[in-house]
Amino acid sequence: MPDDPSLLDQPAPATVEEFRERLAAITDGLPKRLRQCADYIAANTDRIAVSTVADLAAGADVPPSALMRFCQILGYSGFSEMQRLFREAYAPGWPDYATRLSNLKAGGAGSPAALVAEFVEAGRVSLEGLAKSLDPQALDQAVRTLAAAETIHLVGLRRAFPVASYLAYVFEKMAVPAMLHDGVGKLDHRFALRPGDAVLAITFAPYSEETIALAQDAAARGLAVVALTDRLTSPLARAATSVLTVSEVDFGAFRSLSATIALAIALAVAVGSARD
Repeated sequence: MPDDPSLLDQPAPATVEEFRERLAAITDGLPKRLRQCADYIAANTDRIAVSTVADLAAGADVPPSALMRFCQILGYSGFSEMQRLFREAYAPGWPDYATRLSNLKAGGAGSPAALVAEFVEAGRVSLEGLAKSLDPQALDQAVRTLAAAETIHLVGLRRAFPVASYLAYVFEKMAVPAMLHDGVGKLDHRFALRPGDAVLAITFAPYSEETIALAQDAAARGLAVVALTDRLTSPLARAATSVLTVSEVDFGAFRSLSATIALAIALAVAVGSARD
């Protein structure tokens, strides 16, 4: 059971943010099978809305009864109640791309030039938000960690892949040893991790299972992990020694990477300067 029994008396989380906070608070005190449930759920919250109890239990390598017990510990009557939270949170918020395009057309998004203006505005708001919310101490710690690494392992898949690949390009130009883990052929190259290396992992909701798995494996081996993600309660944060957060404003449910790229290039240049 959780180290703090009072956590069992709290009502079920009503938002995804509250869910992540509750999960982080109870996980360390759970017995083995329930801890497996917590770890798998934390890394695969994007699957809750579309999976069955059996699917998630198999992924966590536990019996379905353990997953049902885990849902009750979080305060839910069962899996269906927990699943409803994620269906309501994710389904309307992030439709598929065909739906997003249809919504833009129906809303009279306008000419290509108008679209540019909208995304410029979203980028401006995102950049201003980064300037206000950036934690300088976390950034300093991340720079020290990466500057001291023998090799920096970069992993960021799906929407985060442009950021990871851009960092690989910049580090190459600055002669900073770095390796891009791109997931081609379902190969994660985790055996390339060596003592003295560090991992820079990048993922945003809905989070990449592969990215989180590599970060967790690196942390288990004693390597430093720098997380670039959207919130401190991200499942990636649990494996990280330092966490940098950045939030992107969307337009028509399309999110650009304006603030993320700005933070990434600043981080890379600071690491290159520190190594010199």
